[in-house]
Amino acid sequence: MSDTKEKKTPVRKAPKAGTKTAKAVAPAGGVGKLRLRVRAYDHKVLDASVKQIIDTALRFDAEVVGPIPLPTDIKKFTVNASSFVYKDAREQFEIRTHKRILDIVNPTPKIIDALTNLSLPSGVSVDVRML
Repeated sequence: MSDTKEKKTPVRKAPKAGTKTAKAVAPAGGVGKLRLRVRAYDHKVLDASVKQIIDTALRFDAEVVGPIPLPTDIKKFTVNASSFVYKDAREQFEIRTHKRILDIVNPTPKIIDALTNLSLPSGVSVDVRML
């Protein structure tokens, strides 16, 4: 007997647009989107830094989406006011972390280089992700 049976390969269908398995395809030129997540304790310094980032990106004719404000993280700390006796006397302190998101659509290498050389004030942290 001869084993000339052909194996059928499973047919894979393209995922629907609304499903979780659908992936956005980046353009052939490079990165599709640059997502900057900017965080700081002081909202005035944060807004000034975001404006500086936007001005730098617009100088190189980039398309900028944002800034999108995210909810403020509030960490509260409660400590005893006295060291020994008065346990009912307490003080509360809090640290607020303000956050913003910026998206730069189709960034060029010049834009990425300009953003990496940008000097931001201390206390401002920037996380960069490529989507």
